[in-house]
Parts: sequence; C-alpha cells; structure tokens
Amino acid sequence: MYRAVTRGIEVVVTPRFVADRSSPENNYFFWAYTISITNRGSETVQLKTRHWRITDANGRHQEVRGAGVVGEEPVLKAGEAFEYTSGVPLQTPSGFMVGSYGMVSATGEHFDVEVPAFSLDSAAIKRTLN
Repeated sequence: MYRAVTRGIEVVVTPRFVADRSSPENNYFFWAYTISITNRGSETVQLKTRHWRITDANGRHQEVRGAGVVGEEPVLKAGEAFEYTSGVPLQTPSGFMVGSYGMVSATGEHFDVEVPAFSLDSAAIKRTLN
C-alpha cells in the first residue's frame, strides 16, 4: 500500500500482479491497481483529470493524460471516498507508476493532488521466471 495526502485529499494505492491476464513468455505483464481517494478536508472537490507517468524495468516511459478516472469525475464532499480499480500492461516484469489528479474545489479553484509512486513488482513473477 502506498499513500499520499495533498490539501486534505488522501490517495491510497494497492497494486497487484494479475497472472491470468499476463503472458510472461510474450513479455506481457499485467498489473491491476486499486485506488482509494478520501476527502479528509473540509471543502467539496471534484476529480476532473488524471496524469500518469509509467516506467518499465528497461526505462521506457509512457505518459497518460485524460478526463476523470474509469469514465467518472467523482465529487467528494468532506469525509467522502471514491474507490476504483484499473490496470496497466508492461513489457517487463517490473516497473513503477506515479501521477496526479487535477481537482476543482467548490469555489472553482484548480489544484493537483499527488498520486504516490508505486512499484509494479512481485516476488511471484520472479519465482515464475527463475
């Protein structure tokens, strides 16, 4: 589990390797990650955009930008949380991701919330490959 808090918005990430969607012999390693976003502040906010930087074990970088997450732009009042699961394929058995969410407060102020860097690495893969 990885955690970051920005302006009272807590982001917790739990990644996991998905063996049944992976094909190591074809250099295809699929990762799922569950993210919980909790508004621990006092103002209502809305998640509008996402920005990911994905790096595999060979140093290949990929950037992903888009609206919302999993097709939604959740509104979080004080104390509310939103959780979703998404995934990412890599060509290597390990890597990492880091990112941010573009938020808007109820007063119209735009700000970014940190998504902590998280490792896409599993002892289970290493055992399979060795």
